[in-house]
Amino acid sequence: MNLIDTNIVLELLLEREKAESVRDFFQRIPASKIFVSDFSLHSIGIFLLKIEMPEVLRGCIEDLIIFGGVQVSSLNSREIIDVVEIANRFHLDFDDAYQYTVAEKHDLQIVSFDTDFDRTERGRKTPDEVVQ
Repeated sequence: MNLIDTNIVLELLLEREKAESVRDFFQRIPASKIFVSDFSLHSIGIFLLKIEMPEVLRGCIEDLIIFGGVQVSSLNSREIIDVVEIANRFHLDFDDAYQYTVAEKHDLQIVSFDTDFDRTERGRKTPDEVVQ
């Protein structure tokens, strides 16, 4: 089971350098084995609306979640305290600590291009590493 980080989705949506790797990941890993945090979803929404790409946001939500079956996970108020503790323990910013806490809550592998996760106990894998 995998938790995709915000940068994974944006890499694909914005056709960045590693978009093909992400595309391959989504084609080879069943959506039932993929989670995204509500925080990532909101971050993607904020970013895409800021750069005036509302239709890309709509398509992303439809393709990944509504029709695609990717599961959205969130944290409750008490679990936000865990985010603060994780941030302090691993020297992560809030969004990375949130991702890490969601991954711990559901025992998920973090899939990200962000090397900050490399200094944590859970680590992370890139899309290419997951599909190997």
